[in-house]
Amino acid sequence: MMVPARVELWIGGEAALQAFDTDEASRRRDELAGRARGEGLERLAAWMEADEDAEARRLVAALSLSPHLAAVAERRPGWIDRLFDLDAGERIRRIVADLAAPVPSDASESAEMCRLREAKAEASLLIALRDLFGAADPERTTADLSDLADAAIGRALRFCLGDLHARGQLALPDPADPEAGCGLTVLGMGKLGGRELNYSSDIDLILFFEPEAPAIRDPGESVEMFSRLGRRLVRMIGERTRDGYVFRTDLRLRPDPSAMPLAIPIPAALIYYEGAGRDWERAAMIKARTVAGDRAVGAGFLRDIAPFVWRRYLDFVAIGDIQAMKSKIDRHRGFEGIATAGHNVKLGQGGIREVEFFAQAQQLIAGGRLPALRTRRTDEALQRLAAGGWVASDVAAELTEAYWFLRRVEHAIQMVADEQSHTLPQGREDLLRIARLCNYAETEDFEAALLQRLRRVQARFSALFSEGRTAREDETGVDALLEDEADPAALRWLEQQGYTRPADIGRIVHRWGSGRYRAMRSDAAREQFVAVLPSLLGAFAGGADPDGALLAFDRFLEGLPSGLQFFSLIASNPRLLDLLARIITSSPRLAETIARRPHVFDALLDPAFFSELPTRDLIRERLDAFLADARFFEERLDRLRIFASEQRFLVGVRLLSGALEGEAAGRAFSDLAEAVLHQVLEAVEGEFARAHGRVPGGRIAVLGLGRLGSRELTANSDIDLMLLYDHDAEAEVSDGSRPLPVSTYYARMTQRLISALTSPTAEGVLYEVDFRLRPSGNKGPLATQIGAFRKYQAEAWTWERMALTRSRPVAGEARLCEEIGEAVREAIRSHRADPLLSDDVADMRARLDVQKPPRGALDLKRVPGGLTDLEFIAQWGILTGIVPLDFVGAPTGEALASLRESDRRAEELPAAMREMTRIMQILRLGGDSTFRVADLPGPLADRIAASLDIADRSGIEPQVAHRAAEVRAVFAETIPYRGGASD
Repeated sequence: MMVPARVELWIGGEAALQAFDTDEASRRRDELAGRARGEGLERLAAWMEADEDAEARRLVAALSLSPHLAAVAERRPGWIDRLFDLDAGERIRRIVADLAAPVPSDASESAEMCRLREAKAEASLLIALRDLFGAADPERTTADLSDLADAAIGRALRFCLGDLHARGQLALPDPADPEAGCGLTVLGMGKLGGRELNYSSDIDLILFFEPEAPAIRDPGESVEMFSRLGRRLVRMIGERTRDGYVFRTDLRLRPDPSAMPLAIPIPAALIYYEGAGRDWERAAMIKARTVAGDRAVGAGFLRDIAPFVWRRYLDFVAIGDIQAMKSKIDRHRGFEGIATAGHNVKLGQGGIREVEFFAQAQQLIAGGRLPALRTRRTDEALQRLAAGGWVASDVAAELTEAYWFLRRVEHAIQMVADEQSHTLPQGREDLLRIARLCNYAETEDFEAALLQRLRRVQARFSALFSEGRTAREDETGVDALLEDEADPAALRWLEQQGYTRPADIGRIVHRWGSGRYRAMRSDAAREQFVAVLPSLLGAFAGGADPDGALLAFDRFLEGLPSGLQFFSLIASNPRLLDLLARIITSSPRLAETIARRPHVFDALLDPAFFSELPTRDLIRERLDAFLADARFFEERLDRLRIFASEQRFLVGVRLLSGALEGEAAGRAFSDLAEAVLHQVLEAVEGEFARAHGRVPGGRIAVLGLGRLGSRELTANSDIDLMLLYDHDAEAEVSDGSRPLPVSTYYARMTQRLISALTSPTAEGVLYEVDFRLRPSGNKGPLATQIGAFRKYQAEAWTWERMALTRSRPVAGEARLCEEIGEAVREAIRSHRADPLLSDDVADMRARLDVQKPPRGALDLKRVPGGLTDLEFIAQWGILTGIVPLDFVGAPTGEALASLRESDRRAEELPAAMREMTRIMQILRLGGDSTFRVADLPGPLADRIAASLDIADRSGIEPQVAHRAAEVRAVFAETIPYRGGASD
């Protein structure tokens, strides 16, 4: 019979498949042609028998390699014949769409089970052919299989839900769409959750339900009802009948499967995960995805479970736990070494699971801080880890390529007989079959390619799980001091390292091992500490004063509340040891922060730490991401405290390390405070409105003053604030269930704002605040109406207008912020002609000289010619109009630079301000009471000298005195003191 002209099988791809052998190929050709002719498919039969078409030869080759695919094609040749008229990829999409259609009201369970199995068989055949022909890469193949599984589960579930509704056991809100509002959600786990399903994969499901869903008629029977539904669902999907099966289904990933029902109420599940959930369950939940049922319930559960999966802090203990899981798999399965014949490409060394664990371990470590890492797919996780700098780009690319290669091999293994196997055959002939399914003509070429990938993966996996860990065979012998403070070999090593009092150091190290400190009381913490001890002592020995550094670390360790996470972090990241040593020896404030909240150290692990400046937009972007899954008001405030503490610490460390200087640090501290205030105000306003409603037309805004207003905050600055509001003229009370008069409403809201900012919790305090710069100071109301503010400022004292020059709206309703800014400028503009202005400024400075003399050469705020002189000059310039109003709320140095343009006497003032700002910012890292270079920690003094570009710390005080004399001379000439003032 002649083949009709231009007959073409629409599968696609260009892979040159080679048959297993010619006899098998001939047998498969003849068998399929005969079956086609028997069913009247002459076009297919003639096409097969002609043996002239390359596509026919590729099809025959595929069937010769896979007995399973051959059996399916020979049982249903019409599925192949259909491909002359319809592209295989399009047919797969149509099968999935048909399954997603509504279930007929008269459908029977047996008919639906048959339909599901027919759909699965046809789609799986086409998916396999597209994979083998090269028309679909492994990523597309896994996505198609996952879409098919989603559709099949959804259809079976809709049938079960509809039947419960018909029996009166459920009251579905919309029987035409049974899944919507049913209260039950089906989570796909593992590869199904990640849309990475393999060819003959089981599907892992968990059934959760909302016990208060309106669809549930009898809450007391809900567990049993939905569990029966679960058993029925498993039977419809997983039971093998004469038509085959759909997907083997496993429900054992649910919480405590030996005790929990098949369908679990969500409150019970959350209690379990929060109280007893294990790290393997955290890792499993990374891939969890709602695949069927009530989507809103599923989304709510995944949102609620997020804090269990994604810890707020970097979690390096997870690395050890995941390594233990992998080791347990290896021991249980007997995996040892890398091979080809008989090797398990999923669980064996260098296999798929090692790539997944490589990605998941780092997702668990950092995903709580970086929501961008919270992705289900392994390849996407690797890509995002590389984008964030957590993994080198070449490593991510190498692992991704190996992952998809191994997934392709896994598919080939499973296509042979549709078995859930991941193990390569032992026999050479069977191995050749796998090689050719993977488009390798010879077994040797396939083995070489496979071994290359397995070894790469195994090397990367081993490197991750051994990185930074000191071998237990400690060559220094220094951990012997934990048992014997006088161990001779250990003391000799300490002396060789540069410790001048090794016996004293030995006693201190011995004390660490005694369990006297809280951080050292758990076995796990001690184990991590012992691993890092030699590196730790080596890092302190690298400084100028090893003994002093170790004593400082001893004080730090004594205050550390717990040690496991912190020691795990250091053990996993030894490069942090030098930085830790610098912090502990240079900055008591930063060291105290680590001791109180060790997880602030997490911020230093961000790969972009030193290269990425903390801009306002970046801070806000990261804060928004960090708050994204905060559910309650108090949780939101705690997250703000964590974020603010971490970011202040981060800026401080950058300043200490020289990555940024004082003026940039002031901007960063201020931008952080502004971002936090925006979120706190929004949260307080919303929470307050829940109880008291809102004032008609009400608007609020926060005015920042002082160092916040001029963007010059330091590491320990209080923030000066003023809350302003406005509302409709006729408004008298708020509209909530507990209404308040307008003035009381805003006063109490301000009190709530102050409380949110200043209340100490386990996560610390956000900011200390000062509202004394509001109109009338402590005698005035906490919150001020914008009209009253304008009226007050029209007659304000000079010092109050000086304060306004360092003010700017930092949070609140945008239009009101603009009005406040204009009101401030008008208050300044309207008093420019005040004849006593200069005298008032000079008199205030003279009084401060008498009332607050300097406490040392570095008391820069009080020293004559110091920061106060510079600030007063800048403020005077704005008040007199010499400096434009554009500089209201600008850093002092910028206002002084503008003054210099019109008054050459101010030539050196910007440089003086820059130097004193740098000194002040670095000083604040050390504390509040150090005013002489001699009293500073040596490394901190050296950092100040470097910031001033002078040779050593001995030149700091002379440089300050020189600059102060210059500034005081300019002040005396520009704003001379005449001995009188109006205020």
